[in-house]
Amino acid sequence: SRLQFHTQLAHGSPTGRVEGFGSARALYAKIAEAFGIAPAEIMFCTLNTHKVDMDKLLGTQIGLEDFIFAHVKGQRKEVEVLKSDDLLGITVTDNGTGCAFIKRIREGSLMDQVKMICVGDHIESINGKNVSDCRHYEVAKMLKDLEKGQVFKLKLIEPMKAFEKVEARHIGGTLTEAKISRGRETLRLRSKCPATVEEMPSEVEEKAVKKVDELLETYMGIRDIELAATMVEAGRDKKNPDEFAVALDETLGDFAFPDEFVFDVWGAIGDAKQGRL
Repeated sequence: SRLQFHTQLAHGSPTGRVEGFGSARALYAKIAEAFGIAPAEIMFCTLNTHKVDMDKLLGTQIGLEDFIFAHVKGQRKEVEVLKSDDLLGITVTDNGTGCAFIKRIREGSLMDQVKMICVGDHIESINGKNVSDCRHYEVAKMLKDLEKGQVFKLKLIEPMKAFEKVEARHIGGTLTEAKISRGRETLRLRSKCPATVEEMPSEVEEKAVKKVDELLETYMGIRDIELAATMVEAGRDKKNPDEFAVALDETLGDFAFPDEFVFDVWGAIGDAKQGRL
């Protein structure tokens, strides 16, 4: 059935409705159509809050009563940073449609000291190289490979804030206090096959996905709930780490995961199944 979801622009807009989408990319296109903007202007979406809350990012699951807030590109800014430490202290994620942005800044880290750099900022270019269409793991690797002791330049775009609106909206300009879904059914978005309505993930699966997402940050400097969920699904019926590694290579070969990481992910899935998480 064609499920219908309510949506607003996070900085303020009338309420729109979207339906008939089967992937994150298609959802962003539907939201852009509803508000007369280009899909590339949408940086990311949050569920049930208009705030830049990385705990409420739209990932693989949308509750059937969830309200979608779309954060669009706002002010551009340039910063120069001296890489005085091997670790920058940021975690990168992306929206699945070619927009990598900062999901976390570790307190006390090198990037935390640069106050112009904020959670939610889209990384547009690194040292003049445009990375707007790069996946988050590519952007994270570029940042990791920057030479220590050298100054590097970032071009960033922050999410639009309410006061940045150029023209006053004459109808429905206030933000909705959205109701959080309590239902058990969700719409599961997938990047390579149609969306499906499913029961909420079990507690065991949720714990496994959370742990794998943490491992992605540790090994690759990225966070990606959809990727973590896909990896947990791949390991659901596998009997040993070798079978699991083959399954990952078939579905996610582009990531070139290190063997140690694959083994730790297999261990996390096993720990979740045995109730050790």
